[in-house]
Amino acid sequence: MSGNPAGRERRSCRGARQAAARRRAGDSFAGTLAPMTNTLITGGNKGLGFETARRLINLGHTVYLGARDRERGEAAAQRLGARFVQLDVTDDASVAAAAAWVQRQPGGLDVLINNAGILGGHVAPPDVTAEVMRAVYETNVFGIVRVTHAMLPLLRASSNPVIVNVSSGLGSFGVVNDPGRLESEVHALAYCSSKSAVTMLTVQYAKVLPDMRINAVDPGYTATDLNQHSGPQTVEQGTDAIVRLATVGKDGPTGTYQDAAGILPW
Repeated sequence: MSGNPAGRERRSCRGARQAAARRRAGDSFAGTLAPMTNTLITGGNKGLGFETARRLINLGHTVYLGARDRERGEAAAQRLGARFVQLDVTDDASVAAAAAWVQRQPGGLDVLINNAGILGGHVAPPDVTAEVMRAVYETNVFGIVRVTHAMLPLLRASSNPVIVNVSSGLGSFGVVNDPGRLESEVHALAYCSSKSAVTMLTVQYAKVLPDMRINAVDPGYTATDLNQHSGPQTVEQGTDAIVRLATVGKDGPTGTYQDAAGILPW
């Protein structure tokens, strides 16, 4: 075999680290694994986004950490060894500027993780107004459309393009109607319906972009700022499914809705 022996050794060591890290995380992967990727994560400066970035970097991937707040985003990227890009998913100009920045990076873009999301406060369903709905949808739904639309030309240039949309079990009709599930006791009109919309966005994109692996993920009830750290799961547990689906190969699943245990009901 021809090539640089030192380079082969580095790739071999990196692959060993990747496999070991996955074994430690307890991830079960469908299909082959993706090669090292350039991955953009929205809302990457804290919580699930930050932990996803940390794990992917530990596996050897390059991460573009998107965050609305420059100071916090740059600090998070520096801690992780990621590359910061300012990105407000609710702002067309910000998203366009981020796409232009990513396009200038060596290696382009292989994976998009639409992670940014907001809860929208605790408002009883009868008291929810259109303005409350609009604010939540602007980030959780329109933000995904805005970022995906801007990044699709870059993803199409990848040999193994992947999109992971972070949804929630609270957006699953099957889960919230199961009296045995904690989600059945939650009444959050704006948030729950926005996450149902995320899964449908995922299905529609997957149907018309068959060369991409596009999936939705429920992280589970994870301790983050979104719920005042009340969730029983750690952020590492909450990112298991995200990392699994962000690193699938060309023969991996697409158009699915999964959590750490596997397929979820719509």
